[in-house]
Amino acid sequence: IPLGAGMLYGANRVEELVIDYTYCESNASTNAFSDIPEEYYDYYFHTPMTITPKWKYSINESETYEDERGLCEIQFQIPNDIGPSVYLFYRLKNFYANHRRYVKSFSEDQLHGTAASLSLIKDTVGQNCEPLSTDENGKKIYPCGLVANSLYNDTYTSPLGVNGTSDYDMTREGIAWATNKNRFKMTKYNASEVVPPPNWIKSYPDGYTEENMPDISTWYEFQNWMAPSALALFSKMVLRNDHDKMVAGTYQITAGLHFPVTPYDGRKYIYLSTRSVTGGKNPFLGIAWIVGGAICLVLSLAFLIVNI
Repeated sequence: IPLGAGMLYGANRVEELVIDYTYCESNASTNAFSDIPEEYYDYYFHTPMTITPKWKYSINESETYEDERGLCEIQFQIPNDIGPSVYLFYRLKNFYANHRRYVKSFSEDQLHGTAASLSLIKDTVGQNCEPLSTDENGKKIYPCGLVANSLYNDTYTSPLGVNGTSDYDMTREGIAWATNKNRFKMTKYNASEVVPPPNWIKSYPDGYTEENMPDISTWYEFQNWMAPSALALFSKMVLRNDHDKMVAGTYQITAGLHFPVTPYDGRKYIYLSTRSVTGGKNPFLGIAWIVGGAICLVLSLAFLIVNI
């Protein structure tokens, strides 16, 4: 979706706001809220926005690791009542989760809760956890593989009301597909049998214990991440509210900055959206039909000319 403040009235019932906060740490003020540059946000509401989205970079001193302390405080206007339902997603750009080696690097047996053997997670044809099956000591990684190791871990608050606007409560319940309950089960591994993925070291600095073993059956953010996208631009739901309108006003969402994207020229966004009776706003299928039709037209003309 190209960014640059835009508006769409009436014709599309789906209303949405997209804000690119990739460069919040380097571009936002630390003393007060400043305007987000126009090229970093886009929106589609029935009423025009009159207040430019703003951001501020701050530090969470309670965070143990210094490089994990960054917070991006984002304020934005909802110019008219929207929803229900209202959904909050994160969006990633230039993250190629469709790479063949990456997308095959996981263990379905582990996701089902099985205490899978080393041969199952390392040698299964078609899907195995290589090159992240074991650590340097030969101990099984849980959950193993490249997909789990790269788990997205930026955090988001529910929208808090600003300047007299009431808070808008959102929940993580229901953000994953209902069918996932048949796929993701609590593991049968003992904590002493396995180690966390390498990139999870900050969450589990001392490894697993019986008290802190992750329960992936209720870890909906993990479940969403374990369904890799076919495209390099994709969104994953993190919060939703299916019952209440989000009334017009000014809100603030605070994003905890943990997931790096700039080393590979990636971008990350917060994406707030409603839906219509036909679902969310996704132009891909319509564009694909138009492109397909244009190709057929060109080919038919070419064959006609050759035939004549």
